[in-house]
Amino acid sequence: MANAITIGRLILLFVVIWMIYVGGAQLVGFCMILIAIVFISDGLDGYIARRQGSTSRFGAIFDIAGDRIVENTLWVVFSDLGLIPVWIPLMVLTRGFIVDGLRSLSVAEGMTPFGENNMMRSAFTRWLTAGRFMRAVFGYVKATGFVFLTGLAASELPDADGTWVETLYDFDPYIWLGWSLVVAAVALTIIRGLPVILDAIIAMREENNGSRPKADAPEAVPHSTRPGGSSL
Repeated sequence: MANAITIGRLILLFVVIWMIYVGGAQLVGFCMILIAIVFISDGLDGYIARRQGSTSRFGAIFDIAGDRIVENTLWVVFSDLGLIPVWIPLMVLTRGFIVDGLRSLSVAEGMTPFGENNMMRSAFTRWLTAGRFMRAVFGYVKATGFVFLTGLAASELPDADGTWVETLYDFDPYIWLGWSLVVAAVALTIIRGLPVILDAIIAMREENNGSRPKADAPEAVPHSTRPGGSSL
């Protein structure tokens, strides 16, 4: 069921993207709600997995992949629409390739993305990337930043004149808040990635030097340990 929710949110994501490209101001404005649902549903799959006892290693990694698809796709779309500079999606994609590549190596060494046998070597990295507070902050900032950009796309359409979208995006404090959230999302993406890369390198060096015993078999990673809405 949890994996079905992940698939469902990806389907919804691409439906929303199609609506953004073909719809008028009112329809694209409605997509702000749908984008919020895409991010809210990310926490739902972990809840369902815990309730049903259906946690699995595949589910954890699949959820991380789903998060990456949602985030990367939206950055690319908003860059294509001319709302953000192209260096942002390029930076996010590069960071994701590096982190996920290191994660795949750590998994091959018997470690897990999260849980006890993970690649995070310091308390700071665990707090920054897996702590409940920082996961919530990162998830909220990303979600609201993308909702803001969706509405901004609607406000720039020719038929936005006289609509609630135009009124909302003519309100300067809202514009300042929205752009602050977008900037914060980009900054947190970079900040949360750097210590993960460093810790992964240290962990693999320990593994290669024999200072850290290899796990005989990778343990299952519960959905509850995944950073729902705020993966690395």
